[in-house]
Amino acid sequence: MTNMLILLFHPDYQSSRANKALAEAASSRPDTIVVDMQALYPDGCIDGDVEVARLLAAERIVLQFPVQWYSTPPLLKAWQDAVLTRMFYIHYEAEGAKLAGRPVLVAATAGNVPEAYTPSGTNLFSLRDLLKPLQATAHRCALAWQEPFLVYDMRRADAEALEAAADYYVTRLTQLETRQAA
Repeated sequence: MTNMLILLFHPDYQSSRANKALAEAASSRPDTIVVDMQALYPDGCIDGDVEVARLLAAERIVLQFPVQWYSTPPLLKAWQDAVLTRMFYIHYEAEGAKLAGRPVLVAATAGNVPEAYTPSGTNLFSLRDLLKPLQATAHRCALAWQEPFLVYDMRRADAEALEAAADYYVTRLTQLETRQAA
């Protein structure tokens, strides 16, 4: 089994600074696989067989992406529709039920400052509140929701801030692994 599976949903990963720093740091961990979903599915046509097998082989699942217009990138939504619908509505006993209890962590980057994600801020809602649909999905799929990994102000982050975020990400991934192993 793959210990940690990170599904990276970034519509322009090559020009990303924040998600690239996080993914590169994460991929240095043993038993961690980072999959650039946009590179695999540039046309949005997701191979359900491949994705189901990938999920079933993982002990821990991470969904990594930049927040875009208060939501996930379109490919993540398409992946949910294709893969999770298949696993949990069409082939529940053979596929979906086998994922029950596996931890899922959302790792999201935001371009704005934390204060923008408050009731009096520009975005009105906290980033955790904006991610509630993913939490509801995890609950529906019987996945063990983990406190999200969130980093802010990534649009203006310098090299030092990116390195700190990457170090924090690796720490969170290690905590996820050790917490689940205990």
